[in-house]
Amino acid sequence: MITRRDVFQAIADPTRREIIHRIAQAPLSLNEVAETFDISRQAVSKHIQILTECGLVTMRQQGRERFCEAQLGKLNEVASWVDQYKKHWVGRFEALDTYLTELKENQKENGTK
Repeated sequence: MITRRDVFQAIADPTRREIIHRIAQAPLSLNEVAETFDISRQAVSKHIQILTECGLVTMRQQGRERFCEAQLGKLNEVASWVDQYKKHWVGRFEALDTYLTELKENQKENGTK
C-alpha cells in the first residue's frame, strides 16, 4: 500500500521547512542544499524526496546538476486551513474582550474592584 504524503506532513519537520525557505529564495542544486545542513546528504535527499512527493519542490536537470525549485502554491492549502481557525479564535478573543470590558464597567458602577 502506497501512502500519499500531503503538504502538512512536509511542513511538520523543521529541516524541510528550512529547505523550503532556502530554495524559495532561489533554486539550488542538491549539493548546495546539502552543504547548508549538518546532516548527511542522504538525509537531505530523503527530505527533498518527501517535499517532491508533496508537490512543494520540483527537480530540474541542468547539465550534470539537479536543481530544486520551490512550488509554494501548495502552501495555500495550509493557509486556508489555518485561516479558518484564526477566524474562530479571533472571534473568541473578541467575545472575551467584550466580556472583560463589561465586567470591568460593572465593577466600577458597583464600586468593587
